[in-house]
Amino acid sequence: NLCTPSLKLLHNILLSTTMSDSAATKRPASATNGFIKHDNDDHQDTKRARLAQIVQDQQLLASQSIPTPHTPKVIQTVRLPDALRKKILITGGAGFVGSHLTDRLMSEGHEVVVLDNFFTGRKANVEHWLHHPNFSLIRHDVIQPILLEVDQIYHLACPASPPHYQYNPVKTIKTSTMGTINMLGLAKRVKARILLASTSEIYGDPEVHPQPETYWGNVNTLGPRSCYDEGKRVAETMMYAYKNQNDVSIRIARIFNTFGPRMHPNDGRVVSNFIIQSLQNKNITIYGDGSQTRSFQYVDDLVNGLTKLMNGNYDSPVNLGNPDEYSIKDFATKIKEFTQSSSEIKFLPKVADDPTQRKPDISTAKRELDWAPCVHVEDGLRKTIKYFRGEVEAAGEIVPTGPDAAKPKGGS
Repeated sequence: NLCTPSLKLLHNILLSTTMSDSAATKRPASATNGFIKHDNDDHQDTKRARLAQIVQDQQLLASQSIPTPHTPKVIQTVRLPDALRKKILITGGAGFVGSHLTDRLMSEGHEVVVLDNFFTGRKANVEHWLHHPNFSLIRHDVIQPILLEVDQIYHLACPASPPHYQYNPVKTIKTSTMGTINMLGLAKRVKARILLASTSEIYGDPEVHPQPETYWGNVNTLGPRSCYDEGKRVAETMMYAYKNQNDVSIRIARIFNTFGPRMHPNDGRVVSNFIIQSLQNKNITIYGDGSQTRSFQYVDDLVNGLTKLMNGNYDSPVNLGNPDEYSIKDFATKIKEFTQSSSEIKFLPKVADDPTQRKPDISTAKRELDWAPCVHVEDGLRKTIKYFRGEVEAAGEIVPTGPDAAKPKGGS
């Protein structure tokens, strides 16, 4: 059991502290070789040894994550000198992408402050860091201002799946606008660099393929997806307004479809739905004829791109995605094969404003960041299927979310 060693350390610390606090009673004296020796002296030696063990255990706990059922792998952390260690804020840090970014920054020895309102984020995604002295978790909504002292801000907060961001479109718009203003105000006050997690959705249903950063997009401003698409577009505008007017250091990542462990099982997106349906031998539902295309990148590649962008010198928008393109029908077939499922593929009516094609031009990322995806889609799918198999076994049954607006289900 991977969880056993570290959990025993926590148990020993609590047990030892309790025993040390409660053992205050002196024992009778005893005679040894003509000298009087108090049993209390033995007790003091035992107490000192126990406290030394507590310190040793705490030092170990400060050097790694605690394995949990959700994140069983132990992640080691390095100890950075004060001059190199940054205090980094991640809004939406308990979400899918944010939690993986947290792992990366914690492993590098930085102090990480995760801020999340847990609308789609899950505490289980970051609970393996709760004991660590470099980690802080704040339940907070970015549409409300907050005062913190940080060096960098990764602004990831916002529901990213269509059913979730359409559930409360006004709140989605507020998150992208008011939330971004609040984070920009914080960055301005403390002179922190801020990275905005923008989206390929700003390109809408593109008429240019693949999509370079210079493409202005083809977005329906009144459609069901516009609360997210237009919210991110105005967020980018605000980033550049603060840069030009207030000299705030900014970075913008336009993120394309991303998948991997810790995706919300009810987010209603292609990868999670297809895998959950396949694992349960339920019908795999495709909205439309399946000819629409998407490009999928594994989450580790995205995290690499985000950190390279944050710490690089390029401050124009950058596409981060995998240019390998799949039709939705072919992707469903691939997942069915990987899961050895008996599911049937069913075609349902197309969703409004669903883009017909999506593929990033990553020339800028290659040139400016020396970045390109390294994880092959098939390798990433195997890891993701393994993760969701555990989710299905733990839940007993998971009902995938359809294309309509829906509140996230399940606990944190």
